[in-house]
Amino acid sequence: MSELFNNFSTLIIFLHVLSAIIWIGGMIVIRFAVHYSMQNIEEPKIKLGRTLENLKRFFSMVIPSIIILLITAIIMILSLGFKETELYKFVIAKEVIWTIMTIIFIVIYIKRNKAQKAFDNGDFTTAKNQLAPLAKYLIPINIILGLIAVILGITLRGF
Repeated sequence: MSELFNNFSTLIIFLHVLSAIIWIGGMIVIRFAVHYSMQNIEEPKIKLGRTLENLKRFFSMVIPSIIILLITAIIMILSLGFKETELYKFVIAKEVIWTIMTIIFIVIYIKRNKAQKAFDNGDFTTAKNQLAPLAKYLIPINIILGLIAVILGITLRGF
């Protein structure tokens, strides 16, 4: 694993950072740009349909990013020998944060799918109720956790 990292460290770090940017940046865009622009749509059915489509497209970018983030993190953890240093606490903190974020993402994914099924069946109230916690709680929590993980990552790179 160390040889892999030594030979491709720039690419591995680039993919790790890019994946974090896509995940966290995507959530920021969805929450603070797309969400607010969607409020201008008055027809509930169109608004719900657009929201579901936006989330579907977002997921198609984020799911590969989460996988790449995990793989590159494992490579770096194993290759850089953090376990024997006092920096390991930052590694553990990042692992915990990314795990929580992934669990929240899975909840978001499930709620979006339930909302899509309700929408497809013409049950717009249920669809709206499934989506409500995403913008209100789940995505903002993941944004905050993601930014903390970025700070921890910068701390690890700085030492």
